[in-house]
Amino acid sequence: MGAFHAYDIRGIYNVDFDKETAYKVGYFLPQLLSADKVLVGRDCRVSSQEIHDALLAGITDAGADVDDIGLSSTPLVYFGTANYGYKASVQITASHNAPEYNGMKVSRENALPVGLDTGLGQIKAWIEEGRPTPPAAKKGSVKEIDIKPDYIAFLKRFKGDYANLKLAFDLSNGMANLFAKALYGDENASWLFDTIDGRFPGHDPNPLVAKNVQPLRELVAAEGADIGVIYDGDADRVMFVDDKARFVAPDLMIALMAKYFCDERGERNPRVLQEIRSSKAVGEYLARYGVEMHTWRVGRAFAAPKLREIDGLWGGELAGHYYFKDFFYSDSGMLASLIVLRIVSALKREGKTLSAWIDSVSTYRNSGEINFRVEDKKGAMDAVRDLFAAEEQPTASMDFDGYRLEFPSWWFNIRPSNTEPYLRFICEAASDELLARRIAQVQQLLESRFGAVRA
Repeated sequence: MGAFHAYDIRGIYNVDFDKETAYKVGYFLPQLLSADKVLVGRDCRVSSQEIHDALLAGITDAGADVDDIGLSSTPLVYFGTANYGYKASVQITASHNAPEYNGMKVSRENALPVGLDTGLGQIKAWIEEGRPTPPAAKKGSVKEIDIKPDYIAFLKRFKGDYANLKLAFDLSNGMANLFAKALYGDENASWLFDTIDGRFPGHDPNPLVAKNVQPLRELVAAEGADIGVIYDGDADRVMFVDDKARFVAPDLMIALMAKYFCDERGERNPRVLQEIRSSKAVGEYLARYGVEMHTWRVGRAFAAPKLREIDGLWGGELAGHYYFKDFFYSDSGMLASLIVLRIVSALKREGKTLSAWIDSVSTYRNSGEINFRVEDKKGAMDAVRDLFAAEEQPTASMDFDGYRLEFPSWWFNIRPSNTEPYLRFICEAASDELLARRIAQVQQLLESRFGAVRA
């Protein structure tokens, strides 16, 4: 049962889980969420059809009906769940993982995520205890429906005038292909990996890995594009390359979006959500808009409910998820890209570039996330916290999702992986020298006291 994680069910198919697991998830889901009908979509992975068939068999054997939307992006399922009032939904996907992976993202009413602590753990326990799955007296039915036109119509409400832009897209052979050309096909655009193929022949569909973004960077440079856009496999995440063919840190786009919500729409003093690894540059930039900034844990299972709780207008994560009140407090890579492109278009009309804006805002040096393999994760985290708290008085301290300590000229976050024996460390400083010194201190401490190995 190693496929059950904090945010979803995911692993190597037929190793970490199989069609029997999918059947039982389907069987128990209607009971868990008190649902008599479940919305189901799937990505293009080779194993998705088999998982789909087993999942639907479980749902219908439990006596619930299925509305099947077929090939789908994850945000399409979120849209369908919230827009039409489903109490339960499943997207079959392994998101950005390699082709041999697969999984299921489960949502409840209002497209709120169902994580390990909010229901998946209960299903896992029922499966492990061998809870019986007798077919219901009246088996449920399956109906194929098409909600894509409604989703595209919804997205088009956010589309700007991009006629002044030269665009470059990498669709990663994934589910963004369902919508990208319907939204951008009339623009001056170049395309990479713009066919649906669950083997992901172009590259693994994870834009956080530098080599996967390299083809898009080269295309932006060759075409002289104003911006490059790359989606992950299930299109819930999006990342960007600027006009200098540089990968843009995804958290900076949280700040950029104020130009749409505040400058263009006139929203005043909005609440905005960032995660615990976000650059200080984000909050510093948004302060000029009077934003009420909230910082919270990493992952959709935490971010989407938190944005709803604070009634936030938008938010984002370092992994390229962007959440919107306008989208049922959920994330959509396609919606995020529509908003970012209208901002870049407005910048260009003012004679400005995305790269110039990035350089004006991003004044810190950032380590990126560094992984250390260590068994005593709690002890190691505490030691890092204590080392720096004793050396310098923090200006701010957070103790959820690991620790984040802020100091006048630098900050760090150290947090445990949910699924692996890793600590994830990220640090940002005002200079390269200070950044290098802090990283070296952490590495020396973790290696000498905890036998850690830098991954």
